[in-house]
Amino acid sequence: MFKKYLWLAKIAAVLLFALSFTACKTNQIIAKKVKNEFKNSKVTDKYLYGFALYDLANKEMIFEHNGDRYFTPASNTKLFTFYAALKVAPDSIPSLRYVERGDSLIFWGTGDPSFLHTSLKGTKAFNFLKNTNKKLFYAPGRYTGDFYGNGWQWDDYNDYYQAEINELPLMDNLVTIASNKKRGIQVSPRLFSSCVSIDSPKTQGSFNVKRDFLQNHFTTPNVAIPNNFSQEIPYKVSLGLTVNLLADTLKKQIEVIDEKMPANAKTIYNLKTDTILKRMMLPSDNFVAEQLLLTYADKLGLELNAKKVIKYIEEKYLNDLPQKISWVDGSGLSRGNLFTPRDIIKLLEKIYQEENNQQKLFNMLPAGGKAGTLRNAYPKTDHPFVFGKTGTLSNNHNQSGYIITKKGKLFLFSFMNNNFVMPTSEVRNEMVRIVTYIHDNF
Repeated sequence: MFKKYLWLAKIAAVLLFALSFTACKTNQIIAKKVKNEFKNSKVTDKYLYGFALYDLANKEMIFEHNGDRYFTPASNTKLFTFYAALKVAPDSIPSLRYVERGDSLIFWGTGDPSFLHTSLKGTKAFNFLKNTNKKLFYAPGRYTGDFYGNGWQWDDYNDYYQAEINELPLMDNLVTIASNKKRGIQVSPRLFSSCVSIDSPKTQGSFNVKRDFLQNHFTTPNVAIPNNFSQEIPYKVSLGLTVNLLADTLKKQIEVIDEKMPANAKTIYNLKTDTILKRMMLPSDNFVAEQLLLTYADKLGLELNAKKVIKYIEEKYLNDLPQKISWVDGSGLSRGNLFTPRDIIKLLEKIYQEENNQQKLFNMLPAGGKAGTLRNAYPKTDHPFVFGKTGTLSNNHNQSGYIITKKGKLFLFSFMNNNFVMPTSEVRNEMVRIVTYIHDNF
């Protein structure tokens, strides 16, 4: 009997070796063909690029070029913020912390981006404050960072994608100015209506609203507002404005109190984590990404500070990456972020292992030809084969994620393009061509 089992074990070992050898041989063929695609490319030879293709089933790097070189990732950084959520807050995101004392309710912010968010519409915390019969006291001071992330460009302050960071964000930290058939201009939140004025001289060019850099004074051009016009502009965050906005929305008085949050403060949760992650990833929402880091800090009992929570996550969950990373913000707006394609491949593998429901994971990511920032990059389809994250800054454009091939293989890839001066569309089209080639042929 023992000899029989020994014989079966030897047969199994031989079969396993044969399968491993076959996979290895197949991957060598794939590597050769992919290498030729890059060799024949008339685009990628004009700038610095890195590429890594990984076989998840066999845990083998199929092909890489500059896989250990550092690149500016732009919004590929959100993959790190995404993974951190799976480790730190896999179920729900904290929205408010509070204690009740007699007839008073004292509350602290957690950085929750969903609090009165115009798309996410997180209202549990808001309703909690609205429905209580206790006096409301807001205790600020938990956030210890700056209103911008490390290395952000200050001249982008007027653009919707660079909202300021704070511990109690309200309504995306944005003001929306839009055309209204009856009133001409409509301002939301309405509290900012008195902050909008018309520029005195006649203005040439397109209609564009400009905020003063250091204050909430918004200037519109001295021309008729176009039909269907809408512009989102970050507002200048301050304690007074936060309290006034919340009080105006709640229709309640709120007083400010100087008090440190006790360890036994209770927590109100607004939304499920996967709902917020989907909002961060599909439209590549920088505001959500930055604020999420603060909610992780709250969950971990840390100071609400991006630098400190990133350090914790790196040391606790990312200490096995191939190269040392430079990770400085949640969104990728900073050029201080530097990752290698190998780092991102390892991260994608960790994400896949952590969120072991493939359908759920892919539903939270942009899908080529169907959803999010990859919707228009690939031909329109109801059956996407690439799921991942784009990343774009001037002269930089990247894609990293998962490829499902026609033969049913699952590959991980990171395609990073930096320091080019050609139109981004040409770089994007070449990435799509090569990724599609991998899907079609393997």
